[in-house]
Amino acid sequence: MIYKADDYMLGETAWCPGCGNFAIRGALAAALSALDLKPHQVLICSGIGQAAKIPHYLRVNGFNGLHGRALSPAVGARVANKNLKVIVESGDGDSYGEGGNHFIHNIRRNPDIAHFVHDNQVYGLTKGQASPTSEPGMKTGVQVDGVVLPPLNPLSLALVLGAGFVARCFSGEKEHLQETMEAAIEFPGYALIDILQPCISFNKINTWGWYKKRIYYPEINDPQDWMAAMELSRQWGDKIPLGIFYSSPRPTFESSSRALEGEPLSLKPFDPLQVAEVQDEFL
Repeated sequence: MIYKADDYMLGETAWCPGCGNFAIRGALAAALSALDLKPHQVLICSGIGQAAKIPHYLRVNGFNGLHGRALSPAVGARVANKNLKVIVESGDGDSYGEGGNHFIHNIRRNPDIAHFVHDNQVYGLTKGQASPTSEPGMKTGVQVDGVVLPPLNPLSLALVLGAGFVARCFSGEKEHLQETMEAAIEFPGYALIDILQPCISFNKINTWGWYKKRIYYPEINDPQDWMAAMELSRQWGDKIPLGIFYSSPRPTFESSSRALEGEPLSLKPFDPLQVAEVQDEFL
């Protein structure tokens, strides 16, 4: 059976009308269709948040975990079954705030997963308090005098830590988002896409119009030029670049273990008695 994008759609969503999550879900479904991936071949892991509801709304394998812990089950699943395409979908608060330590150390590990961050610069599920990427001066129900901390730059951080694939997209540019998702899913190693996504309910600064006036597509001559990628990742304000800033594979976490060679770990025979014998040695 050939799956079309609509075949991946599942259920009624609880997102606000006009939310960028709809476009992100549509782009991902189109990417899965273009890559001819069947539902049983894909796993989407998420944490907590509006973006993290997406496993409920796509007809693929899904795992909804704890806040900030989407990467843990994703890496575990990928290690257990290398035949799965594993995708992490979560928001900026979930990925960069509560999940910041997992974000950092899984870039170091370099598991073969794609990480799509719905970056709306607020905590949308819990009524709009500031997130790690919120603009200074943004006023919320919690930050009543405005955000005073400088925002986290996830792309620069990912590049410094050695991420092999680093990209930025906008939910309002669906075709470009789909193409970039396809590239990230196919990339051998950890692939990050920071997806700029307006929150129409709580973020009155970074609106659709605000982004449309600023986004542009720079000419990227060499996707393995780390310094050029870093310069692009630092651009923010009057001009905001989109695209794949960096793409340079390196050995994956899975390739570093002899135990993961051959057939998937989940299909290898398991004898609990052998495990018990090893445990007994520590008694």
